[in-house]
Amino acid sequence: MISDIKDEASERMAKSLEALSHNFNKIRTGRAHPSLLDGLRVEYYGADTPLNQVANITVEDARTLTLSVWDRTMIPAVEKAIYKSDLGLNPVTAGEVIRIPMPMLTEETRKGYTRQARNEAESARVSVRNARRDAMAMLKEMVKEKEISEDDERRGQDEVQKLTDSFVAKIEQLLAEKEADLMQI
Repeated sequence: MISDIKDEASERMAKSLEALSHNFNKIRTGRAHPSLLDGLRVEYYGADTPLNQVANITVEDARTLTLSVWDRTMIPAVEKAIYKSDLGLNPVTAGEVIRIPMPMLTEETRKGYTRQARNEAESARVSVRNARRDAMAMLKEMVKEKEISEDDERRGQDEVQKLTDSFVAKIEQLLAEKEADLMQI
């Protein structure tokens, strides 16, 4: 029973960590990376479709993404979606290929992206702590219902706390890597 609670908490914490790394991928650094365009959707025959389902996204060089749109009539819609995104990118069309040069990051934008990364990390920490709180509440409820002893509850709380500490340490490590990546010129 205690292991079930611990497993459930671990699963929730892992999902928080996964969501954090996904959110970090959306934060633009100075380098081109296809995951920058993951959240973009394009109007395709009346339906909002993910960009990676209407075009092939590749990295041409360290500062340029290249999109090969499969349906030539979609090129204006893809350009429009990129312009409307809040990424600050300006696509350049050359026939059937759309090139997206990554602008240099200024010190101010780097600091802004670092703040955004810290906010994402704090949200992940809160999510991990919420999972811990719920697990602790379940343990207390089990003691109240006399399903486990107080010693078992204490052991369970210690295990859940160690689990929480390990996930918070992973979040801190991801944040440090992202900050270093953002501040690299």
